[in-house]
Amino acid sequence: MSKAFVFPGQGAQTVGMGKALADAYPAARAVFDEVDEALGEALSALIWEGDQETLTLTQNAQPALMATSLAAMRALEAEGVSIEAASLVAGHSLGEYSALAAAGALSVSDCARLLRTRGQAMQAAVPVGEGAMAAILGLDFATVSEVAEAAAANGGVVQAANDNDPAQVVVSGHAAAVEKAVELAKEKGAKRAMLLPVSAPFHSALMAPAADAMAAALSEVTIKAPRVPVVANVTASAVEDPAQIRELLVKQVTGSVRWRESVEYMGAQGITQVWEIGAGKALIGMVRRINRDIDTRAVGTPEDVRAAAESMAG
Repeated sequence: MSKAFVFPGQGAQTVGMGKALADAYPAARAVFDEVDEALGEALSALIWEGDQETLTLTQNAQPALMATSLAAMRALEAEGVSIEAASLVAGHSLGEYSALAAAGALSVSDCARLLRTRGQAMQAAVPVGEGAMAAILGLDFATVSEVAEAAAANGGVVQAANDNDPAQVVVSGHAAAVEKAVELAKEKGAKRAMLLPVSAPFHSALMAPAADAMAAALSEVTIKAPRVPVVANVTASAVEDPAQIRELLVKQVTGSVRWRESVEYMGAQGITQVWEIGAGKALIGMVRRINRDIDTRAVGTPEDVRAAAESMAG
């Protein structure tokens, strides 16, 4: 059975995530310690005992979710399941960084610092209140792209930012243009269209200053060839070349997250099982809506880790 390991993006964060893993597995705790040291602060205390609002700030949520995913991966390794048990890895937005760290392309410390920079740069790119994102349910990517184009005709930026699954596309851009897109999507027959509780218009052209910041930050870190090919968000195909990985991570800041196509690509490569490593189950929900023939499993707790390891042994 050919597996892919996938890593969640922003929105999956919850206070307390990863604590049971850290308590059960010294290797998982070591990840949180390494992230705390890399950032020069006790992020783990915020993750386990803080408040949801502070954890949800982009600059905190991004390294926190990565730490939780890597802790789950280290727990799997402690149970005898290595990253090479997967034929492919992928992540949703910031989850791509988690995938790269899990596959050994980035060190955990560099990954934590990059995500802190990414979170701060994305937040700083657009003043709070000027940008927005909205989820549109019941329309496909092509239709939502047309809606976004029509909404942008009156001025302002709005574009289809996340192609999550066949019936969920997220638009991102200037708040007024996003609100117009929501209105037009409803007229086009969207089942639901709603603004998302995010603090910036991610994966839109408005993130260009953040892309420049990430190009500078990425130029200073070592990227190795991953031990398992990584399916990149912006190409929806596998990448292994470090120079190309660096380039795609910069493009990812303003580019669309092509998650639906990424899962279709995995299926075409013979993937029959997808494990979501870390917090939440959002990605495996999307996977099921994209390809019902792929089995899914969430790996976010010590019980999940043990069950996953047993499924391999069996």
